Amino acid sequence: MADPRVEKLAKLVVKYSVRVKKGDEVMIAGAADAAPFIRELYGEVIKAGGYPLLLAGIDGLSNIFYEHATDEQIKHVSPFKKFLYEKADAMIGISFSMNTRGMTGVQPEKMRMGSVANAGLMKTMMERTAKGDFRWVAVPFPGNADAQEGSMSLSDYERFVFSSCLVDRDDPIAEWKTVSKMQQRMVDRLDRVRELRFVGLDTDLKMSVAGRKWINCDGQINLPDGEVFTTPVEDSVNGTIRFTYPGIYMGREIEDIRLTFKGGKVVKASAAKGEELLKTLLKADKGSTSLGEVAIGTNPGITRFTKNMLFDEKMGGTVHMALGACYPETGGKNTSAIHWDILKDMKKGGKIFADGKLIYKDGKFLG
Repeated sequence: MADPRVEKLAKLVVKYSVRVKKGDEVMIAGAADAAPFIRELYGEVIKAGGYPLLLAGIDGLSNIFYEHATDEQIKHVSPFKKFLYEKADAMIGISFSMNTRGMTGVQPEKMRMGSVANAGLMKTMMERTAKGDFRWVAVPFPGNADAQEGSMSLSDYERFVFSSCLVDRDDPIAEWKTVSKMQQRMVDRLDRVRELRFVGLDTDLKMSVAGRKWINCDGQINLPDGEVFTTPVEDSVNGTIRFTYPGIYMGREIEDIRLTFKGGKVVKASAAKGEELLKTLLKADKGSTSLGEVAIGTNPGITRFTKNMLFDEKMGGTVHMALGACYPETGGKNTSAIHWDILKDMKKGGKIFADGKLIYKDGKFLG
C-alpha cells in the first residue's frame, strides 16, 4: 500500500505545481530509487490527460562519467536532450540521492566544464518559463542519504519533508494558495522599492532593484517553497557579504564564503573550506561573478539547515543570493552557465533597508 503522503504529494505536484492538462508532454526526471514517488507521479499525469516521459537515473553514473569522460565528452550536449527542453510542456525534477557526497572526488575544473556545457539548456528552460511555455518543479523524495545530511532519522526526515510541503494538511493545494496570498503582499511592497541594503555579520551590501519584478514563490516552481526574489540591476551591487551557511555545489561544501562586489562584479572571494572550487566557479564565464538573484526566505516551518538548498533557501529568517544566471521574468539580463544559491542567516542582527527605511530586522519583516 502506498504511503498516503506520497500520493498527496504527487497530486499536489501534478495538479497545482505544474498544472498538467490534457495533451501535455511531461518529463519526469529522477533517480530510479525514488520509484514509489515516480509511480504516483506517472499515474497522476496519466489521469490528468498528459503524456509522461520518464528519465530515470541510476546512482553512481555521474562519478563514472567524470572519472572517464574526455573533455570533448564533458562538453557534449545530447541533441535529444536539447529537443526535450525545447518541446516538452512541463518537467518534474525529483530531488533524491543515494550518496550526497558522491561528487566529492571530482575535479573542480571538470564540474565547471560540465556546467558551461549545459548552459544552453538552462537558458532555454529559463526563457521558456518566463514566456509561460514551460512549467517545471523541483520536488524532494525522502531517502536515507538526505536524512543523514540533515542529521535526522529517516522517519523524522520523512515527516520534515512532507510537513514542509504541506501535504500533512487536509487540503495542501488550499494551503499553498493561502501562502501565495500572504507572500503577494510582500511582493507588492517590494515592487515599489528602488534600492536595497543588507546589513549583518561582516556584511554591508547595497544594490539597485529599480524596475525589477519580484516573484512570489508559492509552490509552483519548487516544493517546498516559501520565498520572494528578484534580480538586482547588474552593475549596481557594491559592498561585502559573509554567508553564514555552507554553499553546496553538486554535493560539495564551501564554508564561510566571503564576497566583495564592486560595480556588480565579485572582486574578492574567500572561503575557509572549498576555496578552490569557489574560485573555479567564479571563472565559469563572464556572468558567474554577478548576482542573478536576491531572495528572502519566508517558510516558518523550515527551521533547520539540511544541506539541501531545496529546503534551506526557503528557511524563514534567511536571505540567499545566487551567483550567475538570472530568471528573465524578473527583468534581469545576466546570463551564465551557473545559478548557485548561497544562504545567510539574518535572525541575529540582520537588517534590510529599502530606500533607506528599515523594513526587516532579525529575520522578520516590520510593519
